[in-house]
Amino acid sequence: MKLLYFCPVGQGGLADYARQQANAISELGVNVDLLTVPGFSEGQDARFNQLPRLKEPGVTNEALSRVRRRITAARTILHNFKVLSETIRAGDYKHVLLGSFSEYLAPLWSGRFRRCAKSGVIFGAVVHDPVRDFELGPTWWHRWSIARAYSFLREAFVHEPIALDTVRNMPGLRTTVIPLGPYRFQKPTDTRDQARSKWKLPAEAKVMLSFGHIRDGKNLDLAIRAMAAYPSLYLIVAGKEQSSGQKPLSYYQNIARLLNVDDRCRWLYGYVPEEDVGNLFLASDLVLLTYSRDFRSASGVLNAAIFYRKPCIASGGLSNLRTSVHEYNLGIWAEPDDLESLIKSIRKFTDDPLLPKWDEYEARNSWQRNAAIVVGALMEGHPRNELQHWVK
Repeated sequence: MKLLYFCPVGQGGLADYARQQANAISELGVNVDLLTVPGFSEGQDARFNQLPRLKEPGVTNEALSRVRRRITAARTILHNFKVLSETIRAGDYKHVLLGSFSEYLAPLWSGRFRRCAKSGVIFGAVVHDPVRDFELGPTWWHRWSIARAYSFLREAFVHEPIALDTVRNMPGLRTTVIPLGPYRFQKPTDTRDQARSKWKLPAEAKVMLSFGHIRDGKNLDLAIRAMAAYPSLYLIVAGKEQSSGQKPLSYYQNIARLLNVDDRCRWLYGYVPEEDVGNLFLASDLVLLTYSRDFRSASGVLNAAIFYRKPCIASGGLSNLRTSVHEYNLGIWAEPDDLESLIKSIRKFTDDPLLPKWDEYEARNSWQRNAAIVVGALMEGHPRNELQHWVK
């Protein structure tokens, strides 16, 4: 079996997920060709073939107007799906896995893949964000786009049981739950004292870490407001704005100044070098995953917290994040979008140490299980002995 894996991003959570999943599928004996952008997960261990033929969607000139940036992004999306179609035909692939589900502009690009599906190509997609409630354009276009993006898939892989809203009836689409495997990161290079000294953090302080993209749905403003109730509480914000449509870092910095807690905040703006990631988690006591109630997905940052053995304060809607935190005692659950609940959760953390089930989580949520389920679903219909080989 050979598999074409489509991943049009080179860095961040989706790229990390794709690398881990592609490696695990390769270890089953599948020949994986990963169609991606130049520099994908640069310097990382890869046991798959890379086809760096795509354009990075996020690479746009900030000097351009908002309309011009959107046009550039649309052209990139259409270009990448055109390259995917051409690669399928040229390589005679029969199994294709989309590393993430996306409906943007699907009425313009999905037709060629429906034709591929009719000719015998089996498509699957990892649906990281199953609730597609972010609308670009009018609602009718958004709904049509969702339906078209699902129209050629046979397999949809999710991290939590859910009835996908496919807009139209999709009798040929199957939804399968797969575990979210733990990410592997570089171990800390400093001691805890050295890491704290680097970012001017008192040795005795309690330190919260907000890691990853800065966006409205993470409720970072509530975390800053909660600091006013805890004079010994510090905050590290490490990441950059996700898009121009989100509140900028300066918005949160202004809140910190108004509340006189800015001297207890550390702002590490931009992409965090891999060698600093471990030291940031080492310097911290608690990871913030305080998503809004609209969050219905899994969290890659949770897996980083698990790797570094750091508990979290989490919130959000019904999701894999909520299930994982509760089932394995990985942190304290707060009511989403609620300042008082967040304050109480911080107090609970400081007063009552947690006993997370780190090892149990990692044992039951492995990339090996993830890959075996994905390959088993994609291979269904092949001779029974061959299918058993992939999923044993």
